[in-house]
Amino acid sequence: MLKSIKPLLFAKANNPYDMVKLSVDEIREIIKPVGLSPMKSKGIHGLSKILIEKHNGKVPKTYQELEEMPAVGHKTAAVVLSQAFGIPAFPVDTHIHRLMYRWNLSNGRNVVQTEKDAKRLFPKKLWNKLHLQIIYYGREYSPARGWDLEKDIITKTIGRKSVIKSYNKTKKS
Repeated sequence: MLKSIKPLLFAKANNPYDMVKLSVDEIREIIKPVGLSPMKSKGIHGLSKILIEKHNGKVPKTYQELEEMPAVGHKTAAVVLSQAFGIPAFPVDTHIHRLMYRWNLSNGRNVVQTEKDAKRLFPKKLWNKLHLQIIYYGREYSPARGWDLEKDIITKTIGRKSVIKSYNKTKKS
């Protein structure tokens, strides 16, 4: 869905200077299919103003500057740094958090700890690509709902024993 909307929006405004020339209502109409368009359109417009006023129309390249912007948390900043700029980062969302716990690679207490564990376990040069690979693997073989351990070779091979035991218990019921 987002891929089909981005060209429509960027055809009208592909930089903050052009984006602020659009009204919030114009942005809302373009992004309506994505959902939550009233809030997102205000956010896009407001963020464009901030980029112009504080960053000369450029997206900043540091965690600190990115996280100072509204609605940009640590994970979003990490995604921007890794995917837009190629700066090593390991964005941890709920999917990576769940999988790292299932695979016994993190204690699963919180995403902050999971990110530290991932950065400790994996070479920095792999972070940007690996976080996407984990997400795609999880969608295909280890989803939160409808999970089939037989299809999930990673969990089946190195998974946390308590997770496997719990899975087997629910399948027998």
